[in-house]
Amino acid sequence: MPVCCEVALPVPLDRTFTYAVREGQRVGRGARVIAPFRNEKLIGVVTAADVQEPAEFEVKYLEAVLDEEPLLSEQLLELAEWTAQYYLAPLGEVLRAMLPLMAEVRRTVYYRITDLGRDVLARAVEGDDRSGSVLSNLSSAAADEKDGARAHARSKKKLSREEWDMERRVLSRLAEGEPVKVSVLRSAMGASLPVLAGLTRKKWIARETAAVERDAQRTERFAVLLPEARLPKLTEKQQAILAELAACNGELPLAELRKKDLSSSTLQTLVRRGLVRIEERAAAFHLGGLTPAAAPFALNAAQAAALATLTASLGAFHAFLLFGVTGSGKTAVYLATMHAALERGLASILLVPEIGLTPQTAGLLDRAFGQRVALLHSALTPEERSEQWRRIRSGDAPIVVGTRSAIFAPAPNLGLILVDEEHDQSYKQEETPRYNARDIAVMRAKLAGAAVVLGSATPSLESWQNAENGKYARIELRDRVMNRPLPEVELVDMRKEFQETGQEQLFSRSLVEQTRNALERGEQALILLNRRGYSFAVICRACGEKLECQNCAIALTHHKPVGEDSLAHAGQRLECHYCGFRRMVPDRCPKCDSEYLYYLGAGSQQGEERLAEIFPGARIGRMDRDTVRGRHDLERLLARLHSGEINLLVGTQMIAKGHDIHGVTLVGVVGCDHALSMPDFRAAERVFQLISQVSGRAGRGALAGRVVVQTYYPDHYAILAATKHDYAAFAERELKYRRWMHYPPFGALANVLVQSAKLEEAAGWSSVLGKYFVQNENSGAVRVLGPCTAPIARIKGVYRFHLILKASSRKALNAALRGMLAHAETAGVPRRNVTVDVDALRLM
Repeated sequence: MPVCCEVALPVPLDRTFTYAVREGQRVGRGARVIAPFRNEKLIGVVTAADVQEPAEFEVKYLEAVLDEEPLLSEQLLELAEWTAQYYLAPLGEVLRAMLPLMAEVRRTVYYRITDLGRDVLARAVEGDDRSGSVLSNLSSAAADEKDGARAHARSKKKLSREEWDMERRVLSRLAEGEPVKVSVLRSAMGASLPVLAGLTRKKWIARETAAVERDAQRTERFAVLLPEARLPKLTEKQQAILAELAACNGELPLAELRKKDLSSSTLQTLVRRGLVRIEERAAAFHLGGLTPAAAPFALNAAQAAALATLTASLGAFHAFLLFGVTGSGKTAVYLATMHAALERGLASILLVPEIGLTPQTAGLLDRAFGQRVALLHSALTPEERSEQWRRIRSGDAPIVVGTRSAIFAPAPNLGLILVDEEHDQSYKQEETPRYNARDIAVMRAKLAGAAVVLGSATPSLESWQNAENGKYARIELRDRVMNRPLPEVELVDMRKEFQETGQEQLFSRSLVEQTRNALERGEQALILLNRRGYSFAVICRACGEKLECQNCAIALTHHKPVGEDSLAHAGQRLECHYCGFRRMVPDRCPKCDSEYLYYLGAGSQQGEERLAEIFPGARIGRMDRDTVRGRHDLERLLARLHSGEINLLVGTQMIAKGHDIHGVTLVGVVGCDHALSMPDFRAAERVFQLISQVSGRAGRGALAGRVVVQTYYPDHYAILAATKHDYAAFAERELKYRRWMHYPPFGALANVLVQSAKLEEAAGWSSVLGKYFVQNENSGAVRVLGPCTAPIARIKGVYRFHLILKASSRKALNAALRGMLAHAETAGVPRRNVTVDVDALRLM
């Protein structure tokens, strides 16, 4: 009887799987294995070793064991199990998120022909032999009762002759014998992925994967000068390479030589002549980020008191909310506390919302801790992520900085977790497992006996209420460093602006005047315009038709090519920001054929253009997802801003993300109050946070700052509180509404999303789940809203319905959701089509 183990696989099933262990293989709880699953070879994690072989079915054997010793500690496994239970996520998918080591396994996709495919191919060949034409003999197969013949006939009615010929060539190639790699089918035969997917759907071919371990170490090739060699007669190019190497201490990476336009063939000639050798070395990792102009300043009294409180808590579980106004020096407190933890032999994890948006953090850490810092975020290559993960696990890097996934970093001796800008929505993952890294941080600190610090100038109301209830200790930094004043805020009522000017202007007179004054004084200004593109909708003035994405129930955004005039013309680009679909602006309305198309609203691209017209001498930059795409784009843009090369920056909410630019004295807030009309109970909180955060970019240097907020809702409590920098007043008002409506933090909430490419399926399945809750009422412990169409009814061709659950306790909510999932399984609702988002932040 073989020894068996339980394995969690990254599949959307809430269970583990039993596998037999081959003789000579050793497995332990927390080790990675490669296991066969249907036609796939998947990487799983052992959750239990030495289990009894089940009697009801025959177990499969593991393909390979990747780790001699378990990679995940018992503490991390316990955290994974808690995460899976709390967020109702499959354990295997949680563990996959914990282990960013895909670079260490090479996965290969193969295709093989099925018996049904062989039957279809044989009938096609038989038809060719009789008549010379495949397409003319459909009727001979129609009388056949086999599914393959019927599918064959149906498919040929839909396919062109060229498409059918490609399918037949693929089937003929696969019929020769062994499975064939997808790369071979695509390169040698020209088979596209849609063709292969279509054949797979018809079950004529089957997709298989293989997985084998590989060396993920990053290497770099160097050219090394051999000084002992005799110098023969050299060409000019050869002399140039040798001179370059001599000037760089005799060695240079090949990548650097290529940047200098030095020929690779010339270098190979030097290698053959014994003048240069090529060496392969482990590649160095550069933390990157902006280099700070100076070391962090000395702590003031409030910062020193905060540091003393945090330092005293090290070594045991304590949860803190560090509430400090913008510019109060929270980052300096973070660094000092991490230094204190390091002196005690404790590791630290610092989470930031988006590592690409805060490169100065990386620069500060690099300066403070050097090579003891590891970086984890999605912009790293798989090889770099694997390398950093291994450094952390070995203890070589006790300081970890990264985005939400870094909360799972395998730091030994973990003593401190810091969550910067803890209110930020980026900490909530929007795909399975849908965890919130802020809440995972608190649980991990509890399991590790570590201190956890949640820092923000605009805390989430959940964290604020936890501090009010005594679950978190609140530490306050009420003043900016060096007693710098908070910026004065001017509120511009855009309704009155229109009445007085008779024109709808993007920028108010006050904002234009104050921007001009700031630029004339040699200062810098930021303008927040929180929409991408040129115009955010295109509608027909005649019939009201809105140009929408063909895949999503959302308006297409107009993007104008750089350098054209201010008018939008036919042929310019419309783009969907959800699925990436693009089309050209039509000449006429596709519904009524009217030529009167109207471009509604303004995005950051139009804002940049308008500012260039108003301030022709300004050095204008733009920061949004269209200008910041690559790994280093933001660093270059911020470096230009810090150096003064840019003195007027317009952008989306990216400009509000914790940037510390001392030359900025003016901030303009344009059109961010549109979010108040969104169907989301958190709308007021988000608007308050955005205005407060972007206002905090002004006056962080020696000069005082000023903020101009343009709004159509000047009496709204969120906007009024933001202009007064009064978080407590906002929280008091908003919490009253939340308490009345039983929304978080006064109840638990989950969003259940039912999706399908077929409208009738999505509607039917959501109705099944809705009826379940009606039939299983639980005395008001759980309130169910819906089912109904989601606010965005279709995304990427998938129809969406949702139910919102509100519960008085998390236990009741969890029980209701588990009951619903069990009912969905028995009712035939596929698990992969039901998404459960516990503590949902987005309800769209």
